[in-house]
Amino acid sequence: MDFPEELKYSREHVWVRVEGDRAVVGITDYAQEELGLVAMVELPAVGDEVEQEDSMGTIEAHKTVAELYAPFSGRVLEVNHEVLENPSLVNDDPYDGGWLLEISLDDVDELKGLMTADDYQDYAENKDI
Repeated sequence: MDFPEELKYSREHVWVRVEGDRAVVGITDYAQEELGLVAMVELPAVGDEVEQEDSMGTIEAHKTVAELYAPFSGRVLEVNHEVLENPSLVNDDPYDGGWLLEISLDDVDELKGLMTADDYQDYAENKDI
């Protein structure tokens, strides 16, 4: 499984694409594959504050319900409403059409704990969700 090199990854299987003072987040291809067909996604509302490592929503699949943990702290700037209406986008296109949230990047230092694509590849190969 290949993971996009330009992204950062959390141990909770969330990817981060930094775009200036904000970042787009979603779950990794590995995570969606482990979860199975995504049936429902619950996300915070625009304007909500999220705290690093705190739950910021859930992803319900036929196998399980998984918590979605914030990879950094910030304010929700945008929610992908297409995913709320059509959760299988997370399965079909986790890095583009299946993105979940855009969050303000309040403290760049919080990104230091995230992994590179190579590090995440090693991590995913040696861990079950």
